Amino acid sequence: MTRSATLAALAATSSLAGMPMTAAAQAQPQPVAAAPAAVPAAAPAPAPVEIVRTITISGAQRLEPDTIRSYIRLKEGDKYSQAAADQVLKDLYATELFADVQLRDNGGDVVIEVKENPVVNRIILEGNKRLKEDKILPEIKLAARQIFTRSKVRADVARIIELYKRQGRFAASIEPKMVMLDQNRVDIVFEINEGPKSRVRQINVIGNEKFSASQLRGEMVTKQARVFRAFSSGTSYDPDRLAFDQQKLRQFYLTNGYADFRVVSAVAELTPDKRDFIITYVVEEGQRYKFGDVKVDSQLRDFDGDALAKRLPLKPAQWYNAKLVEDTVDSLTETAGSFGYAFADVRPDFNRNKDDLTMSVTFRIAEAPRVYVERVDVNGNTLTQDKVVRREFRIAEGDAFNSFQIKRSSNRIKSLGYFQEKFEVEQKPGSAQDRILLEANVEEKPTGQLQLSAGFSSLESFIFQASIQQNNFRGRGQTVGASVDYSRYSRSVQLSFTEPYLFDRNVSLGVDIYRRDFNSFNFFNANRNTTYKQSTTGFQVRAGLPLTEYMSLIGRYTLNLENVTLDQNTYYLPDANGVQRCSIYLAGRYLCDAIGKRTSSILGASVVYDTLDNRLRPTSGSQVVVGADFAGLGGSVRYARISANASRYFSIGKGFVFSLRGEGGAIKALSNRTNDPTIDDVRLTDRFFLGQPQLRGFDIRGVGPRVLRKFYSGFDPKDGTGGVTSTDRNQWVDDALGGKYYYLGHAELEIPLGSGARELGLRPSIFLDAGAAFSVARPATFGTTLLYQDNVTGRLTTSAADSTGKANNVAQKFDESFLGDSPKPRISLGFGVNWNSPFGPFRIDVAKVLSKVDGDDPQTVNFNVGTQF
Repeated sequence: MTRSATLAALAATSSLAGMPMTAAAQAQPQPVAAAPAAVPAAAPAPAPVEIVRTITISGAQRLEPDTIRSYIRLKEGDKYSQAAADQVLKDLYATELFADVQLRDNGGDVVIEVKENPVVNRIILEGNKRLKEDKILPEIKLAARQIFTRSKVRADVARIIELYKRQGRFAASIEPKMVMLDQNRVDIVFEINEGPKSRVRQINVIGNEKFSASQLRGEMVTKQARVFRAFSSGTSYDPDRLAFDQQKLRQFYLTNGYADFRVVSAVAELTPDKRDFIITYVVEEGQRYKFGDVKVDSQLRDFDGDALAKRLPLKPAQWYNAKLVEDTVDSLTETAGSFGYAFADVRPDFNRNKDDLTMSVTFRIAEAPRVYVERVDVNGNTLTQDKVVRREFRIAEGDAFNSFQIKRSSNRIKSLGYFQEKFEVEQKPGSAQDRILLEANVEEKPTGQLQLSAGFSSLESFIFQASIQQNNFRGRGQTVGASVDYSRYSRSVQLSFTEPYLFDRNVSLGVDIYRRDFNSFNFFNANRNTTYKQSTTGFQVRAGLPLTEYMSLIGRYTLNLENVTLDQNTYYLPDANGVQRCSIYLAGRYLCDAIGKRTSSILGASVVYDTLDNRLRPTSGSQVVVGADFAGLGGSVRYARISANASRYFSIGKGFVFSLRGEGGAIKALSNRTNDPTIDDVRLTDRFFLGQPQLRGFDIRGVGPRVLRKFYSGFDPKDGTGGVTSTDRNQWVDDALGGKYYYLGHAELEIPLGSGARELGLRPSIFLDAGAAFSVARPATFGTTLLYQDNVTGRLTTSAADSTGKANNVAQKFDESFLGDSPKPRISLGFGVNWNSPFGPFRIDVAKVLSKVDGDDPQTVNFNVGTQF
């Protein structure tokens, strides 16, 4: 007797393309012969009951026979029946380990012949371009070394299609195929046809009378697919976004007074080609309401309901606005929290009058106990010490709860820059009704930064800057940094250390030690040569003391040792007494004036007012810094300098952040260096310089007073006649002189992108910069000048003949002019992108100069890149 798999569910299963499934033939019922009508049928003899003597398993390759026997209910010694045989088949097929099962009964000796499902050797994806393997394989059930089953394949196909639907590709299709291998192994191949991305072709709104369909579509996140939205992610269909858009419509109508508004239906229809969706909203606008009576019913003893009602932004006869009601609830809750009622329950009660179309609102503040801080917990800080976080709290254990102080504490902790950006101090009930727990659940992030930047300058050719800084050294909140700037003509090194809480007191201390070298240059036979060297060695000590919660005083002392030297062999000529002196013809009067050693002893102080919500990436608040410096406490330099800068940030909704920043400064010499009106009393190295990166769109020191030497080519070397000046700015000598005054302003709008761009860390912005550096004594310059090469010494000279009387040839011909000393604003407009790239923070700015002055040096593109650790 043989029993094959005849389960209806198996027979009804449709086969997958390229995957033949073995199914045993269904047993056919045998017809029963009918007895003559007139003769009663004899009762059949009862069949003998068979007892299962043995159960033998055949065909197994990987599974042990005892393991297979454990899956079935039939045991040796049981009675054998047709129902028992069917149950054996059901039990074995339920394991999904077998492709075919057959059962034979040989007079009590039961033989179960099985064909095991193959083992998956590997999963192969073909045709997937939009979704890579690392996105698909973790989502499917089948994997290498697993048992192959049809149900798993069907589930995986459905899962992959669902992944593509989430990407907006509803036309995607999957064809699974099976490649048989030896040892009962198979390769599963999913042939994927991704299809086009399904877009929203049309959004229809039915039932709108007060607002146009285009105005309502503007409120939705989902947008209609149009050519100008080719790169927008909002044109793809998303069921979750459809539900969100219904809420956006409801919110829009409720903020405009339509309290009865509702979305009757929202239907998304897929076009027959599965390429596009057509979305149809059916809405009921209802009547428009105004606010009626606005009251506050307070059960808190510190709150006067009538007095609070007068201060609410809701006023009778205004159009009803649900958003304004929500904001009022938040404001009342926050106000109650500032008085210690952490769990104040504020609920608005509405009384709708359909006759006069008014909506009266009563804000009920239920009675609640005053709450005190029972404990402050800091969790998740693996590197940062607890005290670094705790000292930023503006509220301590045992204090009365204050919501404003909690918010301030959250902002201060975020401003540290040590933890995740979306940080908030969590509030949890304490051990009693009037106790509350505050938890700072932080998540550490890299606080070290390796910054690299590169650029090209007409003044210094290639520029390279590198800095390394650890803002949370040893988890103590200390800042340790080192920086190196290098170019063909300048280099500097700086070491810095800052302790924000000296001896665990609210006093900061910082030290900077630096060395800066700058080499200027000139031209000889179209080759650049060093003209003078300026070196500055010094240090600065800083100390900060808070005056109030938002204001602090910072004092500093700076000592600089400066030395400016010039190559005497090239740029010195003997005077009437035979003494070698700097030649104003060879180097320029302004450079000769800078030569010498000097010591600057500077005492300064700044007052800082800071209400920014986050010092690293502010979205609201302001910052004002006013500083003054006095040089003359010893040393050879005397001047007074003042500076100020202010910034204001506005969060203007939907992720946009608008900022205004301005700064300016002035310096006044306190002693006269000379009576020569062409020499400014403020030394070159103490003046203000402006350009990249402060004023985008211009080169480093590219704005302000300067002396330009434009060299001639093609002139007669005998007498210097003829020739034309070079038009290549890289071939000019461009010496920025700086100014005694400067101002600078920025207006910038940070533009939010979609969720995908946010995950990549892209933050684009558009900006407008304006500024100027000006006011310096007009230096003595030469118009068209000839320099000769001495036949005897080979040096440049202003003499047309050498010591023997022989005529010298003209080596250089240049035109020198003074330009750029104007308070006229230089204006640039541009856009920039911040990108938290895989290799570190990256910033690129592209700017177009709208206003400049003759002599300014524009630069269109600037970028810098760094990394964090």
